[in-house]
Amino acid sequence: MKGIIGRKIGMTQLFAPDGTVVPVTIIEAGPCFVVQRKTVERDGYNAIQLGFEEVEPKKLTRPERGHLGLLKADDKHPERKRLGEAVPPLRVLREIRLSNVQDYQEGQKITVAIFSPGEWVDVTGISKGKGFQGGVKRHGFAGGPKTHGQSDRTRAPGAIGSTTTPGRVYKGLRMAGHMGNRRVTASHLRVVLVDPERNLIAVRGAVPGHKNGLVIVREARKQVK
Repeated sequence: MKGIIGRKIGMTQLFAPDGTVVPVTIIEAGPCFVVQRKTVERDGYNAIQLGFEEVEPKKLTRPERGHLGLLKADDKHPERKRLGEAVPPLRVLREIRLSNVQDYQEGQKITVAIFSPGEWVDVTGISKGKGFQGGVKRHGFAGGPKTHGQSDRTRAPGAIGSTTTPGRVYKGLRMAGHMGNRRVTASHLRVVLVDPERNLIAVRGAVPGHKNGLVIVREARKQVK
């Protein structure tokens, strides 16, 4: 399992060698730095923590600077030396679970070159927020009849429960509410283009989120032989 953090640039189209048009999403991914390794023996699971997007140190809190090893060591805190100059000030920190973390070292730089065209990836991001929406838009309800005196019930959800039995509304019933702005994963997307010089990766199809939204690109759980 491998992964990298990036930002969604937007959608465009590329031409395949046979002349067909391929809709793709461009993602600016990396460079990322391994900030921390987590192991089963110490933390209960295997993972690496990646840092992305360099930022001025003054824009980070003191705990964040300390976690990145950017604070000077002194007599009271001699342990402040873990990362040192290997990792720059980073705005975004995310964990990626791995089966084996022995191949990664703290301070290691990871670029988009870990992927190659033809691979399958999963892209995770925060979907676009739609605000408060009704049942017709949120769940695809048909609404009420448009005739027979139902002029004011066109987009109503209809009955939401029974009478004596069960005498209540079941939890999880599909109703109006907040739509979007949730963590969503687009699975099984093919990598079309990798440009390590410009830190760009293009995947076929759409990915969650708005432009400049933060995404995580990981090796797909379902691979095609």
